[in-house]
Parts: sequence; structure tokens; C-alpha cells
Amino acid sequence: SPWLPALLTLGFLCLFNMLSVKMFGEAEFWFAMIKVVAIVALIATGAWMVFSGWTSPDGVTASLHNVTDPAIFMPHGIFGFFAGFQIAIFSCTGIELLGTMSAETKNPEKVLPKAINAIPARIIVFYVCSMLTIIAVTSWSHISPDSSPFVMLFDRAGLPAAAAVINFVVLTSAMSSANS
Repeated sequence: SPWLPALLTLGFLCLFNMLSVKMFGEAEFWFAMIKVVAIVALIATGAWMVFSGWTSPDGVTASLHNVTDPAIFMPHGIFGFFAGFQIAIFSCTGIELLGTMSAETKNPEKVLPKAINAIPARIIVFYVCSMLTIIAVTSWSHISPDSSPFVMLFDRAGLPAAAAVINFVVLTSAMSSANS
């Protein structure tokens, strides 16, 4: 039955989190690390494609021009960009975790403000830079809503195993959301 793996995963996460807050923090660290590595790999791969002048099979040359031309980057204006930004803010904030973290932190007065102030920089690096990378490599009009732009970028770079890797990253992201 398709819901059985989800139920088992949810049960595992509940058991894992009931044992100790330290285990919760450790699980979140590894889930976050997997996402960070995937996004950094995407940005590095895209940068290589842009600086090598890579051209896609549909004739789009990877270029920073794709990002600076308003007809390519934001054909429907800034509102579409900011509409997607809501998802980035939701996925990066995790405000409910601050209460859990503050109970386990040695110096919450110093550590919590640093963590909160790092959120905008993380959104810029992980959301904005990854979106700019995808747009620099391919035109928005060539991105299919049926597949992940992350998978597409890695696939076009000649890394066909990317679909499995990105699906694993999505799975760990879902587990991270369920975990918190």
C-alpha cells in the first residue's frame, strides 16, 4: 500500500524525537546538510555551464544575459518572483524550532540572534542564487512544469543520475518538514 512507507517514516521520526532533543537536532543537521550540498552543487554546476558557454539542445546558451534581460528573467514582472519567495521564507525560517533550540543552547542570548540574523543571507544564497543559476542556464520558457528544474540542470550537464539524487534530497526535505 502506498501510504505504508509514509506511516513507517512518520513513526520512526516520532520515536526518534521522543528519545531526546539532541537526536532531533542531529537529524535536522543531516537533513539540512543534504539540502545544502545539493544546492551548492547546483550553483557550482550552473556556474561552470555559464562560464564555459554551454549551449542546451534547444539552442539556449547559458549566460548571465538570461538573468539581466527582463523579458527572460521576469516576463510577468516582480510579483511572480515574490510569490515564490513566500515558499523560500516558509522553508527557511522554522520559527517553531527556536523554542526547542533555546532550551538546549548554552548561551541563547548570543546564539539565537545570530541564528535569526543569518536567515536573510541563507534565503539569498539558497533561494535566489539557485533560481538565478537555473535561469542563467535555461530560459524560463524552456522549463517544464512536469519536471524539476534542479533535475533538468543536472541532466543537461550530463549527470543523468541527478533525478535519483534530487528525489532523495526532496525526500529528506519532506522528512525534515515532518520532523519539525
